Amino acid sequence: MSLHRPFLSRRAALRQVGTGLGVLALPELLEAGNPLSVKSPQQRPRARHVIHIYLNGGPSQVDTWDPKPALDRWAGKILPTGNLTTERETGVALASPFKFKRYGQSGLWCSEVFERTAHRHADEICVIRSMHANTPNHEQSMRLMNCGDERLSRPSYGAWLTYGLGSENQNLPGFVVLCPGLPVADYSNWRSAFLPGIYQGTYLDTRKTTARELLDNIRSSISIANQRRQLDLLAELNRRHQASRSEDASLEARIESFELAYRMQMEATDALDISREPASIHRLYGADTVHGRQMLIARRLIERGVRVVQCYHGDDQPWDSHQHIAKNHRKLGRESDGPVAALLTDLKQRGLFEETLVICGGEFGRTPAIEIPIAGRDGKSPPTGRDHNHHGFTVWLAGGGVRGGMTYGATDEFGYRAVENRVHVHDLHATLLHLMGFDHEQLTYHYAGRDFRLTDVYGHVVRGIVA
Repeated sequence: MSLHRPFLSRRAALRQVGTGLGVLALPELLEAGNPLSVKSPQQRPRARHVIHIYLNGGPSQVDTWDPKPALDRWAGKILPTGNLTTERETGVALASPFKFKRYGQSGLWCSEVFERTAHRHADEICVIRSMHANTPNHEQSMRLMNCGDERLSRPSYGAWLTYGLGSENQNLPGFVVLCPGLPVADYSNWRSAFLPGIYQGTYLDTRKTTARELLDNIRSSISIANQRRQLDLLAELNRRHQASRSEDASLEARIESFELAYRMQMEATDALDISREPASIHRLYGADTVHGRQMLIARRLIERGVRVVQCYHGDDQPWDSHQHIAKNHRKLGRESDGPVAALLTDLKQRGLFEETLVICGGEFGRTPAIEIPIAGRDGKSPPTGRDHNHHGFTVWLAGGGVRGGMTYGATDEFGYRAVENRVHVHDLHATLLHLMGFDHEQLTYHYAGRDFRLTDVYGHVVRGIVA
């Protein structure tokens, strides 16, 4: 069963209700045409919101959540499996420079990179160690993780969820993206593609520190009433422009974006103004840092009904540690670990944890053997990093109907390839939709003569991680 209801513009509604009987149904038709109105999921949801902490660049699974003692024994030697090549040549095994230990009653393994998150929340976290993707390329793997297809223009999972569920707050977008700068493949990561444009992610550059800067061009010096009159006039001119043409989805999306921007002025300013939080919350999150601000804003947004919030970490220096992994992953961990732990703590304290699905990971992992870059072949700059690895990596989930204090699946003894209970990105998406109340095979949209879905013709719900 498709949930698709044709995107009904006001002009299309008026065309369809030209008779006297039709006029009686106009209010209902217009309400049905509101793309952000709240919709019911197909089944009982386990979560109402998603916060996706995207570790941009591909963190190393064998240096974070997937300890491999065999790498210590084989350090400096060619692994018995031979060279492990993804994009570039690799050499000898590289032991993790980070210490691992068990945390919580569950004894969940984690390295010192995320020790605060593990120390406080190990028993609520589900670590999937058997993730795998299709390619070792950043652009393609990021599109796959975000949109379900690495090559073609497809709607992001946030757009699909907003299409399926609408927004709980009509004065805020259903899908917000918090990112300092732009990641690889930039806006394509939160596109709406052939879904109506109102469902695409609303991007906020979190290098900016105040609500007014984040909402550039939304606030105006003229009064709200005068803005309303201007917007009504602009909408009327747009409708007249559209009247002599067939339905124009891009124009309809532009009109809806103007309306949403108008409604956002007061509500969004409040949501993004973290100065209203007490000093204790600022200290908890480390809100004087970019990622600390992002985590705090994410909580404030879902608290106000935003459906999906993506938070990117690792822009100026991504988790793409081809060299100096010991130094770089330690630095990135210091930046992200505390704010992530704070978010989970705060969600618990406010009663939001059980209704919020938190996802954390990147587009792929890294090789257990050293990458041999050009710089390392002269004998003066020894290789100290890892190459991209899409064959096996880690993503963890918490809250929102997920079993905590457990690992699911496994990579081989060196952490190179997923070998037990393998989970593809399509499976992760199917599980995400399931927890939000959808059968991933039934949440569809008719376009270009066929029904499309986030998982295309793939994907299985990972039942073993569902509480």
